[in-house]
Amino acid sequence: MSDLQDRVRTVLDANRYLVLGTVQPDGSPRVSPVYFTTDGADTFFWVSSPGAQHSRNIARDPRVELVVFDSSLLPGETAAVYVSASAEEVAGDELETACATAFAHVGEGARAFAAEELSGDAHLRLYRANAAEIAVHIRGSDPSYGTGTDTRLVVPPG
Repeated sequence: MSDLQDRVRTVLDANRYLVLGTVQPDGSPRVSPVYFTTDGADTFFWVSSPGAQHSRNIARDPRVELVVFDSSLLPGETAAVYVSASAEEVAGDELETACATAFAHVGEGARAFAAEELSGDAHLRLYRANAAEIAVHIRGSDPSYGTGTDTRLVVPPG
């Protein structure tokens, strides 16, 4: 199954934004695009205001869904990663270590934040989502896993 893990890594490495799905107080979904970094393929980081609706939703209900997809690909060449996870604001006692991990590799145009920029009176915080399940988009015509209909295939941990 390393082929599936390679597909996950390829999508995550090629894209800088994910769609973050959180649960609204009334139970309805809310989706938000966020710039992200990863630690491996199962831990996702982003910086956001604790006052943003998605951040308030996470404080109330940590269940999230993430989608990372390459919108530059043509139809029939789609590539996506789907993640079910639990998200949280990174606690102060973990912030220094988490910042070192989260900002070890930032993309062009992005910058690394220091822990003091994400704590105290600062307007932003570091958030982390830990994957419970990761799946990849499988095109119906995929030569290895295709069934004729597009689907998702859960990727074993690795």
